[in-house]
Amino acid sequence: MTERYLDRLARRSGAVGSVLCVGLDPDPATLPPGFPRDVTGLEQFARALLEATVPFAAAVKPNLAFFEAWGSPGLAALERLRALVPPEVPVILDGKRGDIGSTSARQAVGLFDSLGADAVTVNPYLGEAAIAPLLERLDRFAYVLCRTSNPGAEEVQGLRVEPDALSRAPGEPLWARIARRGTAWGPGGTVGLVVGATAPAELAAVRAAAPGLAFLVPGIGAQGGDADAVRAHGPATASPAALGPGGGLLVNVSRGITAAATDSADDSGVDLAGRLAAAAHGWAARFPVLP
Repeated sequence: MTERYLDRLARRSGAVGSVLCVGLDPDPATLPPGFPRDVTGLEQFARALLEATVPFAAAVKPNLAFFEAWGSPGLAALERLRALVPPEVPVILDGKRGDIGSTSARQAVGLFDSLGADAVTVNPYLGEAAIAPLLERLDRFAYVLCRTSNPGAEEVQGLRVEPDALSRAPGEPLWARIARRGTAWGPGGTVGLVVGATAPAELAAVRAAAPGLAFLVPGIGAQGGDADAVRAHGPATASPAALGPGGGLLVNVSRGITAAATDSADDSGVDLAGRLAAAAHGWAARFPVLP
């Protein structure tokens, strides 16, 4: 049987000694000088970013929107960039997919087979049956949106839901119910949760509700998330995700790394690749694989 995603992630986390996930969100408006502000410049910068940061990364997470915005040339650029990532480095495609079953099945083919994703982000709003095609492959993985890092997350995710006698779930916020339900979704070992570092109390509560699920944690870096809370509550404490280096945790940093490319305060003379590598190395050191 093909090796499971969590096993590949654990091996990579152990190899680099960190749970850093490098986000690939190339925005033409923020490209450094010398890069054209079009799809060509976007690909050139993303290539430089990958080459400089992959040695420190447990995983890489391209955001599909930054490539889809350019139509077919953008997707072609994404395919070329995907080919640059070494096979031992998991690639998470961040598209937040989820739809009725037949549509979701085609999304799985597009993301996993055509674009080569090892893992994807999915939206649980339509329920488990709608995202089942994205959860069922034993060698792939889906991170379910749970409690996200954006400022407006509580508007819907914080809505209270009634107690559920069948599952013995108490009255709780929607994000807590998603965490609880997620522990039973999929065939086992194919589901994780997206939980933002900007909500440390919720992060701790989600970990208590889902001790065995892997976390993908955004909100560190430019969003100012709580690094101490992530280190304390991010790693899984039960199987399946706890069985390996890193405890299934990935901490995504995007702008916190790419900002080094345009840091006007850096007068050290270090070239672009060196600045990006130094930023990635610094973030990796902040989130080591703990014994």
